[in-house]
This record gives sequence, structure tokens and C-alpha cells, in this order.
Amino acid sequence: MVSRHIYLQLVFRIIFIALAALGVGYFFFREQYILAGLALFVLILLTSLLIHYVNQTNRKIAYFFDAIKNEDFTLRFPEKLTVKSLEELNHSLNMLNEMIQEIHLKKQAQEQYYQEIIKQADIGILTINEKGHILFANPTIEKLFDYTPLNHIKQLSQVDQKLYELFEELKPFERKLVQLINEREKKQLALKSTSISSEGRELLLVVVQDIHKELDEKETDSWVKLIRVLTHEIMNTITPITSISESILKYYKTNQGLVPLKDFNENHISNTVKGLEVIKEQGGNLMDFVQSYRSFLSLPKPDKSLINAQRLLEKVKVLMSQENDQQHVEFSVVSDPEELELYLDEKQVSQILINLCKNALQSLQGQENGKIKMAAGSTANGTKYIQVIDNGPGIPADVIEEIFVPFFTTKDTGTGIGLSLSKQIMHLHGGTIQVSSNEYTVFTLSFE
Repeated sequence: MVSRHIYLQLVFRIIFIALAALGVGYFFFREQYILAGLALFVLILLTSLLIHYVNQTNRKIAYFFDAIKNEDFTLRFPEKLTVKSLEELNHSLNMLNEMIQEIHLKKQAQEQYYQEIIKQADIGILTINEKGHILFANPTIEKLFDYTPLNHIKQLSQVDQKLYELFEELKPFERKLVQLINEREKKQLALKSTSISSEGRELLLVVVQDIHKELDEKETDSWVKLIRVLTHEIMNTITPITSISESILKYYKTNQGLVPLKDFNENHISNTVKGLEVIKEQGGNLMDFVQSYRSFLSLPKPDKSLINAQRLLEKVKVLMSQENDQQHVEFSVVSDPEELELYLDEKQVSQILINLCKNALQSLQGQENGKIKMAAGSTANGTKYIQVIDNGPGIPADVIEEIFVPFFTTKDTGTGIGLSLSKQIMHLHGGTIQVSSNEYTVFTLSFE
């Protein structure tokens, strides 16, 4: 409708200009110079009005598109004019402005929605331009790298030099693994990169995920399956004990009935005693061994409740006091803040702490000024933890990666199930157990 009115306006104005031009020529050649002058004046006037009309329309459209470009939707054109075509043009521009504004608001809302999803994602996401500037980094990536704010990949050198070198050389569609280790935890990160184009710029989109927990869970699942097999095999070893029992029984019973007393000799009695001693000793050891591993496989689901951390640590300290009577190791507990509460199964976590404290006491045997400290607290990102710290000789580097593996033990006695059981309990709590051994040996229980 608008274009039609503008078209008619232009047609009429051009017709009048043409008529004025013809009038100028007509009166000029008829030597009616006064009328020719008047016609020329009308021609100039109509031409200037046409130019003004076209410029006015162009300016409005130009202003409109400039406002849209600058995301300024406050521009409004008057809709009550004497010129019908301009009135309809202004009305249409205002309607178009409202439509574009509505689309823009929907796009902003959608963008905020997607950004919120990215912020809440469990994986880290960041975008990098060709100069190494980080254009976007969600909170998860800052948590994984323990660094905020992230503006350039050079900042990653302060987290870990190898991590910075990896990002510096990272190309599109590459997959990398990197391990970050600090005093409290170890992270196994998987990186995946891809190339994206935004506003004519080529950007590198990098997705980062901590797979340490997933690897731990898969490792534990594998060991659980292995333990089931071994338990089956161990139970099968009881068969020879049954065979010994049958051999001894033949001394006393035949198909015809019980063997008469006169047929017994000293050798029969001696072999019987030896066989029974073997059966008793081996049977007892095997059953204890099997029972310890069955406890690992049949852990009950944690019965969680809010527990005051200070009270829990004090309770474990009291339980360990008898173990510590002879060694006189300095034992301390601290909770920061003192009113800190943890959501856990008190019995299961107490079992872990007692086992860790016993291990620490054993490592401090014969050492002067032995110290054990249990500490509870919360990290900057809200993760709650309990640490068991001792100043013993530490865990050798070639052993520390194996201590949570079932069956593994460095002691002359023991089943090697304690730390494996602790790890399984922490997995059931949705947390982790980690160890570091430098100046101090530190076991950290982290709770989600």
C-alpha cells in the first residue's frame, strides 16, 4: 500500500514537471516570455519539491536502518500527517521497527537461555581467537583450571606450563589428555577442539572435561569383577581341604562301618591330628580372606545425614586413643569453620578415617615427634573435604599409584583391602579419595 502511494506521488510529480517543461517551451517559442518565466518558475518549484520529497523519504529509511543497526528501537515516526503516502510510510516503518524489536528481544532471551545452560554445564567450554585471546569461558572451565578470570591463554602458564604449551599448539579437531596436580587433588583432563566461524572470524572452540572420576569408577568396576572371579577361585581351593577330610575319615570308617579300635595304630592318630590342624588353620585363613573381600563387594548404600565435622573428627580421635597409647603420637583435629556440616554416612566415613589413622600410626612407628592431623574444611568453590595428614616417611613414588588397587599391600600382614574399601565408600558417596606424599602424606576425602 505504501509503495503504491509513493509510486503515484512520483508519477504525478513527474507528469507535472513534464507539463511545466512543455509549458516553458511552448510559451518561449510563442514569445510569451512572461508566461514562459512563470512556467519555468513552476518547473523549478516542482523539481525542488520532488527532490525534497525523495530526500525526505530516503532520510527516513536511512535513519530507520541506522537505528536498527545500532539496536536503537526508540525511533518513532509521526503517523498523523497531511500527506497520506508519508503517513502510511511512517506507520509501516514503525510496525517494522516493532517487529524487529520483538525478534531482537526473543533472540536476546534465547541467547541468555543458552548461555545459562553453558554456565551450568558440567564440562568446561571456552573460545579462543587466533591471537590467543579467550573470548568466552564458562565457570566450569575456571573451576577446572582453578583460575579466574581467563582472558588469554598465556594465563594458563600460571596454572601449569605444560597446559599452556598444549593450548598454544592446539589445532582444530584435536583430542588431548593433560594431568593437573596440586597439593590437594589430581585432575585428568580431556580436551577436544573444533573450529567455528563467528562474525567473519575463525575461532577455536575447546571443550574440557575432568575424566579422573570416571576413570576411577571404571577402574573400581574392573577390580570388582576381578574380585568376584578371585573369590570364586578361592572358594574352590577349599575343595582340597574336603579331600583331606575324606582321607582322614577313611581311617575311621569303611563301607562295612566303623573301623574297630584294635585296628588303629599310632600312625593313624598322628596323621589325623596333622590333617585336622591343617584343615583348621587353612580353613580359618581362607574364610577370613574371603570374608574380607566379600565386604568390599557388598557395601550397603550410604545412609547419609548432616554430621558436624568437628564432632566426627573428635569421635575418631577418641577411638584411636587406645591405638596411640604406646606410640605417643601427637594427634590433633581441626574444623574450619567449626560449625561445618558434612552430608555423609557417619559409620562408613568413620571406618575410612580409622583405617587411614591406623595406617598413619603404623608408618610413624619408631619415629620421634610423630604427628597426625585430621582437618575438615571447604574449598573456594564450595567442595567440602576431610584430610588425614601425617609427617611419616611418606609413600614411595613407585607405590603411590597402586595403593588403592585391591590386593595391593606393602605390609607383611594385611589383605590390601582397606584403601580399596575406602575408595569404594567414597564412590558411593559421590566423592573421591586422593593422596599426595611430599613433606607430609595427605589423604583427602572430597564430598560433592
